[in-house]
Amino acid sequence: MGKLEYNSSRPAIEIEEVTLAHVKIVIGTKLRRNESFMMTWLPKPEAPSGRLTIWVHPSIPLVFEFDLPTVHAIDPARVAHMMDQLNSRGELVLDQL
Repeated sequence: MGKLEYNSSRPAIEIEEVTLAHVKIVIGTKLRRNESFMMTWLPKPEAPSGRLTIWVHPSIPLVFEFDLPTVHAIDPARVAHMMDQLNSRGELVLDQL
């Protein structure tokens, strides 16, 4: 399980490592273009009680933490689907990837 730490103000978001590898590419692409966006997820997937949404902006620090040292294979079709979803909705919804 990997983690995405956002601005160190909340506990890290736990994300399955292969998904995190794809999310890293999508977020990196948007931020390189200086494009901000919203990101939403279920804070407790095992007992969903609500959603959290953050505003992702190039000036806010992000840390992608992988437990395994290996680099995961990237599926370009999955990245394209995630980018399409993000661009059409204006937000990246992690639990729907």
